Amino acid sequence: MEEWQRLLAEGINNAKQWCEEFPDQDPLVAKRVDDVFQLRVNKYWLDLMKAKGSPVHLMKQVAPDERELLDQTGMDDPLNEEQQSPVPGLVHRYPDRVLFYVAHQCAFYCRYCTRKRKVSDPESISREQVKRAVDYIAAHPEIRDVVLSGGDPLMLKDEPLLDIVRRVREVKHVEIIRIGTRIPSALPQRITPALVQELRKYQPVYMMVHFDHPDELTPEAIASLNMLADAGFPLMNQTVLLKDVNDNAEALAKLFKGLLAARVRPYYLYQADITKGTNYFRTTVMKGLEIMRQLRGYISGLAIPHYVIDAPGGGGKIPMVPSYVEEWSNGKLVLRNYRGHAYEYPEVEEDPEDPVVAVRNSPWGRKGKISGCEGIDVD
Repeated sequence: MEEWQRLLAEGINNAKQWCEEFPDQDPLVAKRVDDVFQLRVNKYWLDLMKAKGSPVHLMKQVAPDERELLDQTGMDDPLNEEQQSPVPGLVHRYPDRVLFYVAHQCAFYCRYCTRKRKVSDPESISREQVKRAVDYIAAHPEIRDVVLSGGDPLMLKDEPLLDIVRRVREVKHVEIIRIGTRIPSALPQRITPALVQELRKYQPVYMMVHFDHPDELTPEAIASLNMLADAGFPLMNQTVLLKDVNDNAEALAKLFKGLLAARVRPYYLYQADITKGTNYFRTTVMKGLEIMRQLRGYISGLAIPHYVIDAPGGGGKIPMVPSYVEEWSNGKLVLRNYRGHAYEYPEVEEDPEDPVVAVRNSPWGRKGKISGCEGIDVD
């Protein structure tokens, strides 16, 4: 048994074990929560929580909470993935890329998981499902980018993981493979030299990692990131904005700077999805915009991610940007910088035949006073 497998086996895998470690927990609540969405905390993360004094920003991410049972305001499938799934386990939302569900397990289960409807359920995936998904990718030459997701793909043992990566790489029109994983923060011991050596054969493979708080950047986590970076894997981080976990500029600035020092590019800061049972994690969008305003100018632009809402109903990712343009008229823009100082920028003379100008000057355009935030669909 490898070390990462031992840490899984010696961790918490049900409500009874959780209450043995944390006797102040109501056992009835823990059991009812576990029945809805499995409790799992591997020993590495359990030891990390205890070493830090069980702080709320680590505990809240994995602890059973009665509000999971009481909150019925969200949706089982907030991103409408099942309706955008041409074959089971594959989401084809954007023209040139797909999300490929390849694993149902995680090193621990985030209580705010957007796929609570299927993650931790072994019946949510099968060998035949994986084959059909690969066949679909091969039959659609417009697909150039495949995101392996789950669950966590790196929870698979080396052989089945490498088999999926190999089969996707054999599709000639696939240019990029991405692996969405929380393993470097949740169970860094899973990143082994043997796994890295084999995976690097299928480059370019991007590692889309997930860190939510600077306390997750432990020596073990940084070592796993260094191993991946040294082997040539581009590393990009996705963080979820979570109430009482990381919803302040100080924590996020420290996290993003720490990631950058570990050669990880902060990529997305997600507004929490509207998943049933997770409303207690959500902040207001205005709070997220204010945090982004506080970060701008005080940390390197390299360390600032896109703040996005993954639009409910399957609309895709929409960036949320604080408005720095106060006025746009009479041949000039009035801008306000990160310190709050106003500046004027003169426009060049407009070409009325330019289609962008025509739209902006139309009744539904945005010429004049600017308020709120801009949004375009990206991934």
